[in-house]
Amino acid sequence: MLLKTFGWSFGVTAVGLAAAAFFWGWEAFALVAILSVLEISLSFDNAVVNAGVLKKMNAFWQRIFLTIGILIAVFGMRLIFPVIIVAISAKVGPIEAVQVALDNPDRYEQLVTDAHPAIAAFGGMFLLMIFLDFIFEERDEKWVGWLERPLSKLGRIDGLSVCIALIGLLVTAMTLATAAHQHAGHADKSGTVLLSGIAGLITYLIVGGLSGHFEDKLEEEEEREQEEEEAAKKSGKQPTAVGLAGKAAFFMFLYLEVLDASFSFDGVIGAFAVTNQIFWMALGLGIGAMYVRSLTVYLVRQGTLDDYVYLEHGAHYAIGALAVILLVTIKYEIHEVITGLVGVALIALSFWSSLRRNRALEAEGEDGGESEQSEVTARV
Repeated sequence: MLLKTFGWSFGVTAVGLAAAAFFWGWEAFALVAILSVLEISLSFDNAVVNAGVLKKMNAFWQRIFLTIGILIAVFGMRLIFPVIIVAISAKVGPIEAVQVALDNPDRYEQLVTDAHPAIAAFGGMFLLMIFLDFIFEERDEKWVGWLERPLSKLGRIDGLSVCIALIGLLVTAMTLATAAHQHAGHADKSGTVLLSGIAGLITYLIVGGLSGHFEDKLEEEEEREQEEEEAAKKSGKQPTAVGLAGKAAFFMFLYLEVLDASFSFDGVIGAFAVTNQIFWMALGLGIGAMYVRSLTVYLVRQGTLDDYVYLEHGAHYAIGALAVILLVTIKYEIHEVITGLVGVALIALSFWSSLRRNRALEAEGEDGGESEQSEVTARV
């Protein structure tokens, strides 16, 4: 079961890491591995959501999502999108960006260095909004209770996430962006940082709005399907399951693709905090995307979702850390390996906390069972 589900992912991992080591050396090997782990970690909750929706779809739409969807996820968002980001930021054509990366690495590095404040501000704001919306949301499970409890109460204030993000952007533009990258001939990047940061915020709001739109459509289709099924049962007719499933599945597919694109986007943006090499980025994120798809299939086939409730928290804290790091790198250099390990450490800590929670709940259950047995024995 495990090998059947993750076999392609294992194969892609072996080929990708071998290619990184062969063509670029052991540094590339390490960073591709870190990017793969980060992509899996940051998209873990996406896999859980995918599994929850995918199990409602018929076999045809499941195959569409797991075939066409993986092509869009790996080749579209992980390979082409980083090139587009560099091309737009550096004001060159996509083909020219790839040619420069292949033929003139020093020139490409200079282009990325010049464009880095814009990339960092855009990505930092996008990631920061994801983290803020998560941390201000009320939820039953709290990982860092002393922090999350008061913040969830503050989250009842409308627009708080946007206000805090804009304040952070202003502070960044007035401090870190001033006199940033003087060696590149740009003494002041505050205007660029402000414009790019606002663009990142707008992009997040658009993506979130689209995801919400398709989610609402999905709920409407499910409600209408239930009403028609009930009406068909009352009249003694068989409900048209194929047609209803097809319509509902179509909206599910659109919703999942937008949702997956948004998670892919934060993975790509976060990868710029780890490395500027688009080919290392594409390899690492592509490997991670394969595991996310395999994990989705595994959760669907098992018929259960994962019990490690704090992993979602760890992933979002990693996103928050990457957002801060991206903004700081506008002025100060932070080594890529350190950046990657911060996210991995947060995910590992959340996994360990989830294990402790599950063991504690099991112990409480056993104690409760023993107490009940003792009471019954005493009565007898």
